[in-house]
Formats: sequence, structure tokens, C-alpha cells
Amino acid sequence: MPYPLEWDTSTGEQKKKPALVVDPVHGVLPYDGFRNPLTRSASTSRISMTIATPATRGQRKIYHFDGQREMAAGLEALLSPELYGLEVQLPPIYYQAPSGKMTPHSYDLRITFRDGFRRVLFVRHGESLARQETQDEIDAIFEATPKSFADDKQVVNGDKYTRGYRDNLLRIYEASLNSDTDADDHVLDRARKCSYWHMRDLIAQCDVSEARAFDAILRLVGQGVVWANWHAVICKYSRIRLA
Repeated sequence: MPYPLEWDTSTGEQKKKPALVVDPVHGVLPYDGFRNPLTRSASTSRISMTIATPATRGQRKIYHFDGQREMAAGLEALLSPELYGLEVQLPPIYYQAPSGKMTPHSYDLRITFRDGFRRVLFVRHGESLARQETQDEIDAIFEATPKSFADDKQVVNGDKYTRGYRDNLLRIYEASLNSDTDADDHVLDRARKCSYWHMRDLIAQCDVSEARAFDAILRLVGQGVVWANWHAVICKYSRIRLA
């Protein structure tokens, strides 16, 4: 039933609370970021998840992300076969703000590749990146970042990660956790030799179960071998083709 007009449904000003601390999880490495972002926010969805990388020798580890954009950037990095390690909430580096004050900045993520190359990511939404003050801030942060901290610095426009894109990243990442080389090779062979328009058309021409073929296609999309529209949730009715 609708509330009376005089009914105040607002929560009012909320008291600041300390960041949520995740208790130890059996068999999972603890969170080791410099700061804990799991605080109350009216504009950002904080995210915590477990991730395994070659750097953790395949053991799951707790990661806290500032928001969905940062999580998506991390998942995208995890799809690369060249990834070795992933770090979040890094120790701050200090840069000189336009006011002249030395200001701390913590990069959102640092990616370490198998060859030892390290890249830090500055993730921000497009409206902010369009401002000159943000560009000046980025220039100052990049200039202050020592070579010992990262070999490369990269700006990521978080607007790329629409809801559909994020959903696809999660599903493709989950599919990539279950290796099935035989299914991947078979589906890719069918994709190169058969005619199809939708995902279901390709699945119908595969000699593996629908579930295995579906996950294989998701992995192939994640590898960039098969094309699909990342901004619409990928399903058996999606248009696909070889990339």
C-alpha cells in the first residue's frame, strides 16, 4: 500500500561507521590491501570477492574493490593468460596538488604480468575524466609514481563497464575457472567451419553437451576469438561470429 504523504521514508543522515572487517575464511588467503574500502557509501557499491592467481599459486585470496568499475577492471585483467598477480588498494604515493600541498593517492589496481611487467590502473568515470582538473591531477600522480612502483600507468574510463558488460565479465570469468580444452577446441573448430547466426545455432552443430558448448563460447569470447556484444547479456540468442 502507498505511504501517507506525510510519511518520511528517508533514512536521514547516517553516522559514520568503521569499515567492515571480513573474518578469516578457512582455506582462503586474507585481504592484504593497504586500506579497507568496505565503508558505508551512498553512491558506490563496495565489492568483496575471492580470486586465485598464479601469484597465489592457485589459492583463493580475499580482494576488496572500491566499486563495480574497479571490480570490472580487475576481472578484465584476470581474463588475460599473461596475468600473474593482481593487487588492490595499494600503498599511497604522494604527489603535488595544484595547491602545492603534497597529497596521497592510492592506485585502484596493479597488474603484474608473467614477464614481471607491472601496470597500475587509474579508474574513473567519464564525467570526471573530462574535467581539466582531473587531467592535471592524473598528470601529477603519474609524474610522481616511481619506476620501482610500476613500469606503466594507465587511465581506465569506467563508463565502459556498463551493467551488461559487468554481467558478462562475471559469467565469462566464472566459465574460465573451469578449464575444458577439448570443448573449446571442438567449438572453435565448428565456429570456423559451420554457418550460424546466433549462439544457439552454433551450439546445435557441436558434438558436446549444450552446457559445455555454452561455457566454451563464453571462454572464446573472453579470449577475443569469438565476437559478441559485451554490452548486452550474452545468451544463446546472442549474435556471435569469429572475431
